[in-house]
Amino acid sequence: MDIPKYALDILVCPVCKSRVELLPEESGLKCLSCRRVYPIRDEIPVMLPEEAKIAEDHGNE
Repeated sequence: MDIPKYALDILVCPVCKSRVELLPEESGLKCLSCRRVYPIRDEIPVMLPEEAKIAEDHGNE
């Protein structure tokens, strides 16, 4: 799955408005500030706060 770089550059977390990054396994987008992970379903990021899960903090992920 390829999310275009321009899309990643403009996508932000709807809760805290911080930048998101694609997870290494490309299963979701993680907010760099509040650590919410938004799922990707059928190659479409689901940027709804109620769909997000809070990532556990394991240092540098």
